[in-house]
Formats: sequence, structure tokens, C-alpha cells
Amino acid sequence: MAIAVRRPQRADARRNFDALLAAARDAFAEHGTEASLEDIARRAGVGIGTLYRNFPKRQDLFEAVYVDEIDQLGQVAAAVAELPPWQALTTWFEQFVSYAATKRAVIEALNRESEMFKSCRAAMYEAGEPLFLRAQAAGEVREDASFDDTLRMISGLTSGAFVDAAQRDRVIGFALSGLRKN
Repeated sequence: MAIAVRRPQRADARRNFDALLAAARDAFAEHGTEASLEDIARRAGVGIGTLYRNFPKRQDLFEAVYVDEIDQLGQVAAAVAELPPWQALTTWFEQFVSYAATKRAVIEALNRESEMFKSCRAAMYEAGEPLFLRAQAAGEVREDASFDDTLRMISGLTSGAFVDAAQRDRVIGFALSGLRKN
């Protein structure tokens, strides 16, 4: 994939960087874009100086979290490529649901017209569409569905509130069942 978060070279700095991304992802999911940077540093187990050294501006942190989610979509696509077509596609969509939650949490802070955002969209399609087309070619996915249709369906479903993760997974499962060719 053409897009990825630039991680530090040293192992300890990379661990701190990854801890900050994970903490920011959780904090943004809980509190939106107004999440406290001090809280993010505390959750990551680092000082606020470490946060600012890695992400000089709040915007840098939003973008890094978003790009990291896209990168994970690509990693999952590569990891599942050899699985049976339907299993590969649904496994990728499980990761997409996580991405959609993060996107919802930070979307207001992202410039949708930026090259970064456009590159992320292209990378997401590059990761998932081949899995979709392979499942469709194998007769597992309805012929009248497109990858874009499916992304919009899953995105729409994930924008709602659920009682818990189990309910969300059931609802997504219902939608994917409707995508499957009988």
C-alpha cells in the first residue's frame, strides 16, 4: 500500500509511538476529537513531551490514527488473501468495522479534500476490493452488488449505536448474509 504511518526507528520510541496511537484511538472513540492530550499520554504510559515530540500538533495525531487504521486494513487484506474467498472478505470487513468506528470519531478533524485523505481512500479500495471481486468471482457474493455499495452499507450500519459489540456483530452479520449469493 502507498500509505503508512512513519514510525520511529528505535524500538523503545516505536513502542511509545504505537502506545500513543492505541491510546488516542481509544480516547477519540470515547470523547471524540476533544479528547485530552494529557489523558492520551497517560493512557499510553508516556509523558506529554513524548506525545508532542511524536505529534507536534493535534492534527498530526488525528491523521496518524486514521492512516494507521487504513494501514491495518491493508495488513489484514494481505494476511487473509489465501483464505477461502468468503472467509477472507468477511474477515476483512471485521477490520473495516473497527476502521469505521475510528473514522467516525475523528472525521470532523480530517480534511476530506486533502491528499492524505484521498490516498487513504484509494489504499482502502486497493486492500479490500480484490477480496470482494475474488469472492464475487467464486460465486460467493451477489453479482448485482459492488464493493462501493458494500462499504456504504457497512459504514451506514456502523454509524448507529448498539447495545454492545455482540449486537453490532449480529447486525453486520445480517447485512453480510444479504450480500452472499444464495
